[in-house]
Amino acid sequence: MMEAVEDERLRRLYEGRLVVSRAWIIQYTGAAASTVARWYAERGRRPEHPQHPEPVCTVGRTIYFDQQAVEAFWAAWQEDVGTAQLGSGRRPGDGQGTRGGGPGREQREWAVEVALDALRRTGGHRRGLAAELAREHGGVDRSWQRAVNEARVVYEREQSAEPGTSP
Repeated sequence: MMEAVEDERLRRLYEGRLVVSRAWIIQYTGAAASTVARWYAERGRRPEHPQHPEPVCTVGRTIYFDQQAVEAFWAAWQEDVGTAQLGSGRRPGDGQGTRGGGPGREQREWAVEVALDALRRTGGHRRGLAAELAREHGGVDRSWQRAVNEARVVYEREQSAEPGTSP
């Protein structure tokens, strides 16, 4: 009995045709929920790619799409874009970014040192420092913001140390 309810949330008959939910599309394609949502959101913005079908109906809060249209979209997407990465997910890791070491840690430490030097030169943090460092050294603002935040901890520790002592 529960399987029939679950199946109805994934796929149902509407006006004589099979319609499917996003959950069904995720199972069918192996794509992540965010990817399926992006396909739908970008359906009118990227004419060079196959277009995700329009909704057919909504039941409760579940949106349903024509199954044949979804299958045609998926076949066209595979041919046009390819699917080598779908279903592969994230690479395994500790979920701690570069804090666990690895090839990115060396670059992060360099960025923190650059940010720390900037804090020392200017006498502390100021608004826009991360964006300035990103423009000067390359990279994205958010990565530089993380480096600045790490550097601020070190800088503030240095400033609070008693004069004549080593931090």
